[in-house]
Amino acid sequence: MFRFANSEYLYLLLLIPVLAIIYALVARRRRHLLAKFGNLELLQGLMPDFSRGRLRLKFVLYLLALACIIVAAARPQFGSKLREEKSKGVEMMLVVDVSNSMLAEDFEPNRLERTKYAIGKLFEGLHQERVGLVAFAGEPKVQLPITSDYRMAQAFAKRLSPSLVGEQGTAVGKALQLATLSFSSQSEQSRVIVLITDGENHEDDAVEAARVAKEQGIRIYTIGIGTPEGAPIKIDGEFVKDEDGQMVVSKLGEQMLEQIASITDGAYVRATKQSIGLEEIVKSINEMEKSELSTVRYEEYNEQYQYLLAIALSLLLLESLILSRRNHRLRKFNIFREERESADNQN
Repeated sequence: MFRFANSEYLYLLLLIPVLAIIYALVARRRRHLLAKFGNLELLQGLMPDFSRGRLRLKFVLYLLALACIIVAAARPQFGSKLREEKSKGVEMMLVVDVSNSMLAEDFEPNRLERTKYAIGKLFEGLHQERVGLVAFAGEPKVQLPITSDYRMAQAFAKRLSPSLVGEQGTAVGKALQLATLSFSSQSEQSRVIVLITDGENHEDDAVEAARVAKEQGIRIYTIGIGTPEGAPIKIDGEFVKDEDGQMVVSKLGEQMLEQIASITDGAYVRATKQSIGLEEIVKSINEMEKSELSTVRYEEYNEQYQYLLAIALSLLLLESLILSRRNHRLRKFNIFREERESADNQN
């Protein structure tokens, strides 16, 4: 397994294109100033020792060395020793609605952003559970397979948006089917799906998907986010309108969510502006029978930064050896001897 111990330093790589742009602008400015004094070809003849190509090469070497130093600072590592950890816990698949209706603003700043915040807080409080993430609209997609890496889970939760799913709509049934198939074989007695949606299902039979989950021993907890009064949907600063030009108002649909939870012996929670409801669900999950889950982790990692520093040092050494001007002492080493001989014959 490969990882960066200090991955935040990789953001410094953005300096590379910035420096390249600055260099190009300075070079362009310099040519513009030289053009004011006369013809550029004539001026180049008056500066025979100046080498623009050498300056570019030195700058490229400098950028490559800087990139190596930044990556080295991020401490690239390869896992070298595996260790199996066993614990008792529950596997939890979070199934999150990312359809456009989740952009309604009856929750601040909107339903989806409020959900993402609550999921992030949930992951901070987990210890033994393993989690996965399914995002859905008109079609579902597994964003994160079952894992015990909560940092990775938080990162994927922050990325939730309607753009993750190509087809709009609200296919709750398909999402539950996909989540049902996403559990590992170790957790037959301890499987939970947490469905977070506004309850507007326009695509399929979600209740039938819940019955299938029940047959496999999966408990589904549902969270309804939204208000019965509803709110308009705003995308890119404009409100969504129907074919008649009327503003679309997305309302919370609770009946289906209550049915799904009841069929699978779960529970339905209506989110409030103070709490999404995940805390109550986690308390109920903690009372469930736990399965023995095994996780394979890398216990030791080998550092790789020293190789990058060696490359950076070599590049900087090479950069320092390349002179920005042509060396008069090296002129006697004429590589193109035929040109010199022909010039001597003409004289």
